[in-house]
Amino acid sequence: MASSLLDPATAQAAAMGQYQHANQVCMQYARAYTASSSAAPLAKAAGNGVFLLLLLNVVLFVLDHVLHIKGIQGLYLNHARPQWWQWITHAFCHANFSHLSMNLFNLCVFGKMVEETEGSLGLVLIYLLTAAGAAAAAVLLQPAVVRGAVTVSLGASGAIFGLFAVSVLTRLSWDPRKLLEGLILGNFVVRQVLQEAQAQAAGGLSIGGLQVGHIAHLGGALAGVLLVWLLSKLPDPDAK
Repeated sequence: MASSLLDPATAQAAAMGQYQHANQVCMQYARAYTASSSAAPLAKAAGNGVFLLLLLNVVLFVLDHVLHIKGIQGLYLNHARPQWWQWITHAFCHANFSHLSMNLFNLCVFGKMVEETEGSLGLVLIYLLTAAGAAAAAVLLQPAVVRGAVTVSLGASGAIFGLFAVSVLTRLSWDPRKLLEGLILGNFVVRQVLQEAQAQAAGGLSIGGLQVGHIAHLGGALAGVLLVWLLSKLPDPDAK
């Protein structure tokens, strides 16, 4: 998720360099994951959850930045006066193409991993709930107004950090294939979370006026952990 002032020019100045390193690392882990799991059967049949989420993100980006449809910015999370729908809709909006492309790559990779274990409906619900968790962290812990301008947040990355957490925690198993996947994913996810925490502790990163939403990223990851914990407390419907 990114946080910015309500200024279109500022929103277009998102930090491509902020994501390039993470993109390269994520691609390496994606290749390793593919190699480790290509022979493993899917826990659940492949569905359309990832496709639906990708499509919604792309459609809203086109409406916002190509067709310039009025009212789309009303879907951004307004920190001063958040509307009920913005807790979810902000996770389908992006500041520019670089912001969109990095998030869609991560959604494609980690969304498929979550969909394998939780199914399409589970993936969509996890995406929405962790997006709401990221939004709550952003609104509660980030300033509502900066230099007289209202702060807004947008982007799928808070929800994606939730998918990071879920994809690792659902693979904690003594099964050799799942264990290897968990180690590969866990190394990447822990590094990402630590980088976010360190950046936030250092005052946060701001490039071109766009403030990277480290708090929202951490909030999304925490929401993912809480979801897995809550689900682990539910009775197993397959248990006899």
